[in-house]
Amino acid sequence: MALKIGPIDVDPPVVLAPMAGVTNPAFRRLCRDFGPGLYVTEMVSSRALVERTAKTRDMMRPDPGAPVHSVQLSGVDPRVVGAAVRVAVDDFGADHVDLNMGCPVPKVTRLGGGAALPVHRVLFRDIVRAAVRAAGTVPVTVKMRKGVDDATLTFVEAGRTAEAEGVAAVALHARTAEQLYSGRADWTAVAELKNAVTSVPVLGNGDVWQAGDALAMMAETGCDGVVVGRGCLGRPWLFRDLAAAFAGRSVPAPPLLGEVVAVMRRHVRLLAELRGDEFLGVRDFRKHVGWYLTGYPAGPERRRRMAQASSLQELDGLLDELNPGTELPPDVWHLPRGHLHGPRPVTLPERWRETAADPTPPEGADVESSGG
Repeated sequence: MALKIGPIDVDPPVVLAPMAGVTNPAFRRLCRDFGPGLYVTEMVSSRALVERTAKTRDMMRPDPGAPVHSVQLSGVDPRVVGAAVRVAVDDFGADHVDLNMGCPVPKVTRLGGGAALPVHRVLFRDIVRAAVRAAGTVPVTVKMRKGVDDATLTFVEAGRTAEAEGVAAVALHARTAEQLYSGRADWTAVAELKNAVTSVPVLGNGDVWQAGDALAMMAETGCDGVVVGRGCLGRPWLFRDLAAAFAGRSVPAPPLLGEVVAVMRRHVRLLAELRGDEFLGVRDFRKHVGWYLTGYPAGPERRRRMAQASSLQELDGLLDELNPGTELPPDVWHLPRGHLHGPRPVTLPERWRETAADPTPPEGADVESSGG
């Protein structure tokens, strides 16, 4: 059941969603070792890439051993996005470029970027057109949300526009920007987009917490693949489960706590290696502690101490205290992890809806954010 994104075969049809501060090379490697898929970089600002900032260039480097170098860019100016795509392809050997048009973060939408951008349909078209032309034979995809809110839904028109401009696939996080990460994802919107966009693959995103959810989404919506975001937080073995499910094999039971601890130890060491500093690696790992232990009876005090650890020795000592034979109770398999914010009114530039046909790029919207 391979997904075709231009010349790239994605089998199983699973894509890792970019998440700022999470899906760095260490996490991508961890997930990739569990199972195949398309593993995308964290979101990169087009302007920062064109201006060649050191941090941005580090984020763009290919992962050693990765079969496909997939990058995600954000931007609000067609010329800048086009230039960034050329840098990604020519300087960093990108095999696939994804455009983030779904970020709901207020500091982005108030400037007209992210999920606000498809409202300005001409500007949206111009950005997609510039990216596709600059990429040449490298496939370009677009990831978006349903719209700003229920009163301003943009996903069908934006999907058709992206298709007409030559993208290789479109992905929909089936929530509005106003919802942020609250409530249930509206899988019926994925089905509606699939019916509207017929010549390129449509991917669904939202509430894929375990492998069965991916199969259910595809069965219910007819979509061609899934994008996994919060579902893999603290659960990088989800990609192993997805590979099994799509191959028709039995999905393994959730790991015992001892297996989780082994993955946690490897993850924090990959982060320390990535940062070149033990303390920085352990500090980066702190946010992952709660995600890994969600549902396991590890105790609030021990969790708190782990989330404040400053060295590998300290963290290892705390992990040693956990009972390796502890099982994850079935009634907590679907517990959410990661962002739970929302709903929240979306801040837009003045008269943003009323000027939807204005092709002028908004100023100052090229900022880093958490994705869509």
